[in-house]
Amino acid sequence: MAENTVRYYNDESYDADTDETTDVDGVVQNGSEQKPEIEMSKNEARSGSILTILFVSLLAAALLGSVIYSLDKRNTMYNKVSAMNEKLDSAEAENVRLQSELDSKMSAKNIEEYAQSLGMVKLNSSQITYKKIQTGDVVTIPEQEKGVIAKIKSLFDKCVEYFRG
Repeated sequence: MAENTVRYYNDESYDADTDETTDVDGVVQNGSEQKPEIEMSKNEARSGSILTILFVSLLAAALLGSVIYSLDKRNTMYNKVSAMNEKLDSAEAENVRLQSELDSKMSAKNIEEYAQSLGMVKLNSSQITYKKIQTGDVVTIPEQEKGVIAKIKSLFDKCVEYFRG
């Protein structure tokens, strides 16, 4: 009984009852003949493949490390910005408090109380005196003599006017 089956190396399902087998090419073989051995090809690693895998692994690790480092730096900067914003908020609150304190100290009532604590008294109308000032006086400045350069310039100007007509 001939079957069209393909037998593999170390195939345990080989039926020992039949003496005839069919090889890969479809040729029937008798049990008395020896079966050709099928060679197993080994996957040998190429000489550069291990180095390539190692290089790619190191490159991936370096990229991962640089990403983690940059994220850490960004997180550090965000924390610094947050801390500075908190300081800014507290400084602005302190500024508002100081401005309101200054405004309260600069009120007219506080200034009056401070002046009284120094012994000053409020001005009354009997302490006010008026002085009359003469406004009719006019101050005149006498004309000064001209210098030599001014006299030469004046003479030059007169000559130019004469020739122009």
